[in-house]
Amino acid sequence: MNFSNPGRNFTTNVYRDTLNTAIIKNVITVVLCISINYINSTLVHTFRKHEIFNVNPRYILYIHLVINDIMLLTMFTLVQVLSYIVFTLNVSLCIVLLTIAIFANLNNPLTLAVMAIECYIAICFPLHHTQICTVKKTYVVIGLIWAMSALSILPDLFVTFAEESLDFFNSRVFCLRENVFRNPNLTEKRDISYIVYLVIVWLSLFYTYFRILFTAQSASGDAKKARNTVLLHGFQLLLCMLTYVYHLITNGLTYLFPRGVLAIRFTIAIFVQVLPRLISPVVYGLRDKTFRQYLKRYLFCSTNDQTHPQKTLKRPL
Repeated sequence: MNFSNPGRNFTTNVYRDTLNTAIIKNVITVVLCISINYINSTLVHTFRKHEIFNVNPRYILYIHLVINDIMLLTMFTLVQVLSYIVFTLNVSLCIVLLTIAIFANLNNPLTLAVMAIECYIAICFPLHHTQICTVKKTYVVIGLIWAMSALSILPDLFVTFAEESLDFFNSRVFCLRENVFRNPNLTEKRDISYIVYLVIVWLSLFYTYFRILFTAQSASGDAKKARNTVLLHGFQLLLCMLTYVYHLITNGLTYLFPRGVLAIRFTIAIFVQVLPRLISPVVYGLRDKTFRQYLKRYLFCSTNDQTHPQKTLKRPL
């Protein structure tokens, strides 16, 4: 099926599944979304309930990452389900959903870079860590992360509002980024901004990893744990990068297997947008002993109060 956008001389190929296939795909996506968001929401709840976490810059950055995962997964699932139910969405609604998802998608790599730098400071400059990494400065950094993400998406909004007619915003489209932000220059700007962000993040991860690695060779086990954490951040970043090459991977596999375009798009979307949201709970929710003992109470709705707030703070690495 071809779906043509009004006011532009281009056509987007949109294919539709059979009813049974559509139901199966949406059930899989919704079940995964609810399960992962339940775990991540429990992490956020655990963070809010205990001061031991919300006064620690490292946990604050981690929860910021988790919240962005919740936002991104929710928007992805909502857009997919709506695209199967009503097929096309109002352009204004689509812009709102995509903008939220894009913000969350851009925030994640930047947050990973900041978390790696915090680990580096804690291991390489332990005497200055409490002065450099304060709660107030952490929230300032989070604000800067949102500001940098805004610099990437706001130009798309301004150009679209300036170029498109009011009728376009009242029309309906298949909700894809290229269908609402239709100026071709915006695609080039997006690719350049992604490259710049990823270069900054990768340089941060490589620098902090090797500095911690050298420290770990002659230092305590904490440095080795920090090194492993930065490695996990690198793995998370690789998964984030898959979002940026989603169309390249999809187009390549579709060229090789043209009859499986729908299965290819769904499978890649699950691996790129859904399953990576499980990584954050593993990195801290399961590896960190302090977080894990509190998390068990809420994750399984336990009424056992064996776990009490600790007086001392053990920093996760």
